[in-house]
Amino acid sequence: MKTDVIIRDIGITDYAECLALQEDLCARRLADQISNTVLLTEHRPVITLGARKADNKLLCNPSELAEQGIALCTAGRGGAATAHNPGQIVIYPIIKLKTLGLGLSEYVHTLGTMGRKFLAELGIHALWKKETPGLWIENRKIASIGVQAKKWVTLHGIAINIENDLSIFRAIVPCGLDNIEITSVKLEIVQSPTIAQVKERLSELCKNHFCAEPAIHD
Repeated sequence: MKTDVIIRDIGITDYAECLALQEDLCARRLADQISNTVLLTEHRPVITLGARKADNKLLCNPSELAEQGIALCTAGRGGAATAHNPGQIVIYPIIKLKTLGLGLSEYVHTLGTMGRKFLAELGIHALWKKETPGLWIENRKIASIGVQAKKWVTLHGIAINIENDLSIFRAIVPCGLDNIEITSVKLEIVQSPTIAQVKERLSELCKNHFCAEPAIHD
């Protein structure tokens, strides 16, 4: 049996406003007022702090971030501090997991599988690392995953670096781990797709993975 999913491209957003939208959609999904929904967005420059407080390692204080035009926000997702800015595509599924027959760990794996498929189509072989959820090319991280579930309805999701300015990551210790290199699609291949092309393909993958029961795995 297939379930409907709505894909919404909401453009470039402030993180706090997008988080409020996610929480509103989550409450409405819990009440069965809306269908499963996926938000596609790019964020204005922001550092977000995850639930593992000990791993939220900043290399700049809040005033320094503000001077650089970088917001600082707390998120309820798993994982440590990460960074978002335009040119990075973020996917936020607001999904009632029982409609897909998924547990939370299976859902996280689905996000990773979807990201890996997208990158593989571009000729980028990325690996999933369970201990530091995200997608890696050797020791270079290209995508981050952090999720939260409220009564089995999901928030947050996966962020894939496409053509964003990676200097923003100098403000943090990514994943709370030292000596991590951050990369992007633009750095890994000769001809990077446009943001519009990326959104189109990711929308298709979201429909493939979040409309069917059970989810598709490699």
